[in-house]
Amino acid sequence: MLANVPGRAEEETAQATPTTTENSPPVAEDAGSDTPAKKTPAKETPVVRPTEDASRQEVDPDGEWKPVRRTAREWRRLLTPEQFYVLRKKGTERPFENEFDHHFEPGAYSCAGCGLVLFTSDAKFDSGCGWPAFYVAKAENRVVKTRDLSHGMVRTEVTCARCGSHLGHIFDDAPQTPTGQRYCINSVSLKFHPARGKRDNDELPRDVASREGPSKEGPAKEGASKDGPTKDEPAIGASPADTDKRDVEADSE
Repeated sequence: MLANVPGRAEEETAQATPTTTENSPPVAEDAGSDTPAKKTPAKETPVVRPTEDASRQEVDPDGEWKPVRRTAREWRRLLTPEQFYVLRKKGTERPFENEFDHHFEPGAYSCAGCGLVLFTSDAKFDSGCGWPAFYVAKAENRVVKTRDLSHGMVRTEVTCARCGSHLGHIFDDAPQTPTGQRYCINSVSLKFHPARGKRDNDELPRDVASREGPSKEGPAKEGASKDGPTKDEPAIGASPADTDKRDVEADSE
């Protein structure tokens, strides 16, 4: 009988089973379709061209950028003492004695730490607070707002969305402006880029950091205060003991 023929069942099973080879391409399964599904190519990530320091890195013109992350030791090497204290230690420069309080030249203001353009001169106004004031940022995604409960006050801190540097605070106390808000920003946190055209902000620079690198200002001045005087805040240029303590804290970041 056929059923007793040795190997017959195994031969029939082998013929009914499709064979594949190691080099055979996999078959894509697509419900309801006889053809494999096409893959959509992934969007390329904008490239930030690394240069000598963070303040010279260029940002994609469409407003996309990669975060800038540096150690406290690297920031200290790139920034002046006053810039480091304000940008990285959340300090504040002296009111009325800073570079951009009464500066209204047409142009744009970028982050002194990484070069991201944050504000434009058409949004700047004279608030009388002693620091540069803007009623709106160039774009909401360029700044980060965080609740700040330091020094016994409730405020909203403003930091750079790209490198996390401290810029200042925002207040809802400017009814004379279109937004009713006042971005109270440290001059030392900013770098100014003059407009190239005749009209205000005409041909503003692309999101490119200051090509001069960190400013060459002299040593930090004493007696710095927050956006409003406080008793607990250490002054810029405090005693050596205070400075050493801040150095230890910074290097542990």
